[in-house]
Amino acid sequence: MKKIKELIIKNYKWIIFFLFFVIFLAIAEDVFEQEIFEFDSVVYKFLVNNRNEVLNNFFKIITQFGSAIVLIIITILCVIFIRDKKYKILVPANLVTIAIINIVLKNFFLRPRPNELRLIEETGYSFPSGHAMASTAFYGLLIYIAHEKIENKILRNTICIMLGLLILLISVSRIYVGVHYTSDVIAGTCFSIAYLILITRLIKSQND
Repeated sequence: MKKIKELIIKNYKWIIFFLFFVIFLAIAEDVFEQEIFEFDSVVYKFLVNNRNEVLNNFFKIITQFGSAIVLIIITILCVIFIRDKKYKILVPANLVTIAIINIVLKNFFLRPRPNELRLIEETGYSFPSGHAMASTAFYGLLIYIAHEKIENKILRNTICIMLGLLILLISVSRIYVGVHYTSDVIAGTCFSIAYLILITRLIKSQND
């Protein structure tokens, strides 16, 4: 029992990787077979029924933090201000990589977006959510960099918590504004968490 516990602790990141990737695959299989998720309509109706002007404006702003323009601007700022040459390359490379993967997946599954009660206009396919994938991968990498490079514990924890909250809010915003199903967002987030584990493990192996 002790050996099993030690093994789990030693390999907990790979266990997390496996769990999130399996969730992505399970949702992807059902989307491919065009099965209907009951929780898609339940969550969507709940958010739509609780819309108000304040939340509408809030989520319209929040969702922009996962847009290509904003992510590119932040990437440029990272390249300018990050001192470590490795991360100067990794931050833009990470964004380009996850964007390409998302385009490939969208054009494989060809899932139409929800077309009722949208607060904003979007084009392209729905699965998996590009905003959820990109924001999780992009801001998630920034969390990793902050954790590794910022020595001040309070500042480090504050930045990590704020970025984590931003990822969550961006994902919720895509459902709230009516351009994604819940399953799109969950799948995109799960894929990027698994992807981030691979990327950060690769960075660690190079540093060791």
